Amino acid sequence: MIKTAETYHVPVLLRESVDGLAIKPDGVYIDTTFGGGGHSREILGRLGKKGHLFSFDQDADAERNSMSDERFTFVRSNFRYLKNWMRYYGIAQIDGLLADLGVSSHHFDDETRGFSFRYEAPLDMRMNKRAGTTAANILNEAEESQLADILYIYGELKQARRIASAIVKGRATRRIETTGDLLQLTGDLFPREHEKKEMAKLFQALRIEVNHEMDALREMLNGARDLLRPGGRLSVITYHSLEDRLVKNFIKAGNAEGKVSQDFFGRIEAPFRAVNNKVTTPSADEQARNPRSRSAKLRIGERI
Repeated sequence: MIKTAETYHVPVLLRESVDGLAIKPDGVYIDTTFGGGGHSREILGRLGKKGHLFSFDQDADAERNSMSDERFTFVRSNFRYLKNWMRYYGIAQIDGLLADLGVSSHHFDDETRGFSFRYEAPLDMRMNKRAGTTAANILNEAEESQLADILYIYGELKQARRIASAIVKGRATRRIETTGDLLQLTGDLFPREHEKKEMAKLFQALRIEVNHEMDALREMLNGARDLLRPGGRLSVITYHSLEDRLVKNFIKAGNAEGKVSQDFFGRIEAPFRAVNNKVTTPSADEQARNPRSRSAKLRIGERI
């Protein structure tokens, strides 16, 4: 089911994230996660005639929400390649970049893609349906130790080894193809009072692995660091601790590990300064209107 731009994805922290860019009317900006176009439309609304916005999304469904505006360019690609694309378009520096990470509400609500355990669907989980490995491929082909690592690192599941063992035993008799197959194998492993939360972590872990999300995020942030001109802003919305830790480290030290370097005199050398030292979270009203926003955190950095 294809949705309109208005219902495809409800933008989170819309005003706060775009305000954080401190937009210059004639500036060049990137929205790395176009989705339904909510953040992109807000940015365009603040640009003048000489400004330009490049918006990235690898999903064909998102491209259908693209806009007709001479100040706008849609790039159907993973945001990890943003430096290559900016080189292609002849852009050496940008004034700001916004990223709304995680999965759009459209993906969770699409009953055919396997992103949610709410629906019986093939275990696909690819954001780019044109290529790549599906969640079913991983579940049926990965070694037990590899599965356990995926679930522990990306899902932070304490029972990762037990879950991986159950999956491997189950696939020995029948291939795991659908969300229902996975639930049948693992459902009894979670305490009833925490079942939904734990299942969400399991699906999150598989989705991150399928789409190489953490690697893509690192590459995108490195690209942003190299492209942002002095005074340019980085505005990033995260939804789980892995993303947030990486973005926090990057703004602090300019690298994913958060390793701060110092010059000969002991002065900290960092490419960014934190604009909002205290992380910004959605208001109670926004969380009530949009449940997806409840785990959202906004971090803003300025290129030095």
